[in-house]
Amino acid sequence: MGFNSSMASTSPSIVWPVVHEERRALIKDLEPLHPAQWKTPSLCPGWDVHDVLAHVIDSAKTTRLNFMSRMIASRMDFDRDNAVGVEREKTGDPAQTLVQLEAVLSRTSGPPAGLATRLVEAFVHGEDIRRPLGLHREYPAAHVATAIDYQMRTTTKMGGGKEIAAGWRWVATDTRFEYGDGPTVEGPAIALLLAVSGRPVAESELSGPGAPVFLQRQP
Repeated sequence: MGFNSSMASTSPSIVWPVVHEERRALIKDLEPLHPAQWKTPSLCPGWDVHDVLAHVIDSAKTTRLNFMSRMIASRMDFDRDNAVGVEREKTGDPAQTLVQLEAVLSRTSGPPAGLATRLVEAFVHGEDIRRPLGLHREYPAAHVATAIDYQMRTTTKMGGGKEIAAGWRWVATDTRFEYGDGPTVEGPAIALLLAVSGRPVAESELSGPGAPVFLQRQP
């Protein structure tokens, strides 16, 4: 069962303005940070907040042309390529790294994958950074649903959450979205996206008959 919503568009004219707005909002949220906060562990294991910012910049700079050469250099290891990208974009001064995000804010490049991946990156990495820092953002739920739908159809090997989502019926409480079959797990779209992307979510964010069992299986 797929989702049913009027937002179901992954056309460039729809996706890129959303991505650019998320980059702009992230810059605004991170500008007031003091030096110690940049070392806060993110929701990405092994990465602090500064590392995730560097990854967001590296991802924004990725093009279809350089993607394959990067994959060859990393021996087709996505994790290795990501680590190299973080090292390349991370500066000694987090404030300077943030300036680098401003420099790529309006870019419309990305790896050779569906444009929905740009939404996944923007929303998930936004929360990878914000949640550990105690920052809150109201994400556009309809566009988050597009990202969830992509994750639920994409294997974890390719960065998705198909295996995580399997066996449950997912229902968003803040936009028109439902997917899958099985015990129902309900919650705000951003919580569902994080859950199927392998990120921890609070017990209070998910409800429904399937929620207790699913929450026990979280990382």
